[in-house]
Amino acid sequence: MVSERRKRGREVSSALGWFGSWSPELSASRQWSAPTRQRKQPPGMEELQVEKHVKYILAVEKRKDDFESVVMEHLRLNGAYWGLTTLDILGKLNAVNQDEVISWIMQCQHEDGGFGGNIGHDPHMLYTLSAIQVLALFDKLHVLDVDKVSSYIAGLQNEDGSFSGDMWGEVDTRFSYIAICSLALLRRLDTIDVGKAVKYIVSCKNVDGGFGCTPGAESHAGQIFCCVGALAITGSLHHVDKDLLGWWLCERQVKSGGLNGRPEKLPDVCYSWWVLSSLIMIDRVHWIDKEKLAKFILDCQDKEKGGISDRPDDAVDVFHTYFGVAGLSLLEYSGLKPIDPAYALPVSVVNKVILGK
Repeated sequence: MVSERRKRGREVSSALGWFGSWSPELSASRQWSAPTRQRKQPPGMEELQVEKHVKYILAVEKRKDDFESVVMEHLRLNGAYWGLTTLDILGKLNAVNQDEVISWIMQCQHEDGGFGGNIGHDPHMLYTLSAIQVLALFDKLHVLDVDKVSSYIAGLQNEDGSFSGDMWGEVDTRFSYIAICSLALLRRLDTIDVGKAVKYIVSCKNVDGGFGCTPGAESHAGQIFCCVGALAITGSLHHVDKDLLGWWLCERQVKSGGLNGRPEKLPDVCYSWWVLSSLIMIDRVHWIDKEKLAKFILDCQDKEKGGISDRPDDAVDVFHTYFGVAGLSLLEYSGLKPIDPAYALPVSVVNKVILGK
């Protein structure tokens, strides 16, 4: 079976003339190295509507009473991360007032160190990571009381090594990734039991090579990203069966070129990130047709008003706009900043935060 997978990988790789394969490697500083070269898109492929996407993202922030703004009010910090990271990948982060953003973010922090999704909302790991990531984008992590934030995150680790998302106790491998990613960016991984955290993540591995949200739960591309990302950051990728997992991930590609999150589901632009980043981290990205995936993402653009949707001709939103642009960055689309597959931030930001470059 493994030889068949490798054979297919060689066949797919040799059929691609546009994108080369990434060769990520985990260095002693736990940072993925990424190529800085970029590929030209082939003739006939849609162009990325950069200026329209920038205008769309900036307009979303100004709207306060439309449906998208109302339903996202409680997770505005996540939305800020998606929108601002997209702008940075597009080279347009200077289009926003960073002082206003930072002031608002700090108003979302609670006395215990955690952040809520908006001012007045309860703290949660999800929003705490987004706050850290946005501050990292602006090179403003120094405004944080790092010890307080680290203590909040560390306090959510359970005896078995897992993490709860907040004081109410929900356990999910998403929170394991969030804790590890957050603390790595803050240089405070020593505040948790990393060994136990890794052991718990490994206990969520399934016979198909994938990972679920808890032990015994179904493999899902989103959970796989969280588990593989956490293992990558902690230097623990040796626990992953890369061929088996790579096979499961590459089977997520459907005829349209898009990727789904699990068998028999529709493709969705967001999996351009979850699946692709995981394949890059395990060095199996050459097993999928990257050109077809890029075309699928570009076909999901609203070419008139900007933004990217889950599938062609659906309504756009900030979530899918970010994951579409981030996916194209992983595919080395021309003109985009390279993004780190483990930290979900531009490589330049991670290099500065982790390596001090």
